[in-house]
Amino acid sequence: MLTTVLSVIQVLCCIVIIAVVMLQSGKSAGLSGAISGGAETFMSSGQAKSMDAKLSKATPWLALVFVLLTLVLNLI
Repeated sequence: MLTTVLSVIQVLCCIVIIAVVMLQSGKSAGLSGAISGGAETFMSSGQAKSMDAKLSKATPWLALVFVLLTLVLNLI
């Protein structure tokens, strides 16, 4: 029972990690980022950076939870 619950939590954690990584913007946007970057307003670019910062901070914590769940499942 405990193994099943932890396995479900691990799969959900994995899906959340994938979503968080996919939602982050790339470090180098390239030419398309330079062209579309001029069209952004000050408020929208500030919101994007704060969202990227939150996602960047959440990624290592989610990865840590995933690794810990993996270790616990291997020990059980």
